[in-house]
Amino acid sequence: MIDEPNNWGRFGPDDQRGTLNLLTPAVVLDALRSATTGEVLSLAMPIRGATSSPAPTTVPHLPGRPLPQHFMSVDGGDYAAGARPIGEGLRVADDALLVTHHGTTTHMDALCHMWSGDELYNGHPAARVRSYGATRCGIERVGGVVARGVLFDVPRRLGLDHLPADHRISAGLLADIATPRPGDVAVIRTGWPRVWERSREHYWSGQPGLSAAAGRWLAAHDVAAVAADNAAIGGLDARGRAGESLADDLHLILLHRHGIHLIEMLWLEELGEELDAAGRAEFVFVAAPLRIEGGTGSPLTPLAVL
Repeated sequence: MIDEPNNWGRFGPDDQRGTLNLLTPAVVLDALRSATTGEVLSLAMPIRGATSSPAPTTVPHLPGRPLPQHFMSVDGGDYAAGARPIGEGLRVADDALLVTHHGTTTHMDALCHMWSGDELYNGHPAARVRSYGATRCGIERVGGVVARGVLFDVPRRLGLDHLPADHRISAGLLADIATPRPGDVAVIRTGWPRVWERSREHYWSGQPGLSAAAGRWLAAHDVAAVAADNAAIGGLDARGRAGESLADDLHLILLHRHGIHLIEMLWLEELGEELDAAGRAEFVFVAAPLRIEGGTGSPLTPLAVL
C-alpha cells in the first residue's frame, strides 16, 4: 500500500465497514436535524432494461458495460395464450432483472471493489475475493446509511450548467462551498448527466470529477461516504479510464486506504435546485444497498430528505 495517512486498523483489525463506523446513533440523530420541510427526493437514475429495444441506452452509462436486462417470466400474453391461472381466476406477472451496476446505474461500491497489491482495505487478503463473491468487505457489510448529506454543487458555484470533461475539482473549491463534519456523506454535483441528453459522444468523451487532493481533503474530514453524479468519483479520459497514478487514484485513496464507500451515477439536478432556492447545502441522506453477500457493489436508490 502507498505509504500515506490511512484508516487501516483505526476501527479494529477485523473492520470491514470503514468510515461508516462513524455513523453512531448520536451522529445519526444529529443528522436528522438537517431535514426541515420533510420533502423527499430520489437521487437515483432509472433502471431501464430490455432485450429487444433501445430502452437501456436512453440512460447514461459507460460504453462497453453490460446493460441491464429485464425479463418477464410470466406476463399477460401468457394467459392470453392459454396459460392456466393460479387458483380461481388469479393471475400474476413475474419478472427477473439482471443489472451489472458498475458504470450502468446508480450504485454503491463495496470496499472489496478495488485494491492494489495483495490486500483489500484494512489488510484483508485480496485472495478472499473469489469467483462466487468476496468473503471480506462485501456490500452486505454496509447495512443502512442515514447521515447528514452535504451537497457540493460545483457547477452552480462556478456559474455553469455542468463542468467541462477535463475539469478536476480542487480541494480549495470544495472548501469554498462547505466543510463536512465527521460522518457526513459528501455529495458532489458535476452536472455531467445533463450532457447525455444532448450527445452520447460528448458524454463518452471523458468526465469531470474530483482531483486527488480533493479526495484526500474529504478523507481528512472523516466523511462516511462520497457520492457523485459522475461514473467514477474522479475524472475519466476519453477511453473511460482514470489518468492518475496509483498514488493518486481516487478509488484507491478513498475505498482502499480510507475505507470510504463510494456512491456513483446519482441524479442531483432537482436536489441542486431545491437546496439553492433554500440557500443551504445540507439534507438527510438515506440509502440501503441490497444485501448481496460478497457483492462488489449494489444498485441503489438514495433519498434526500429536505
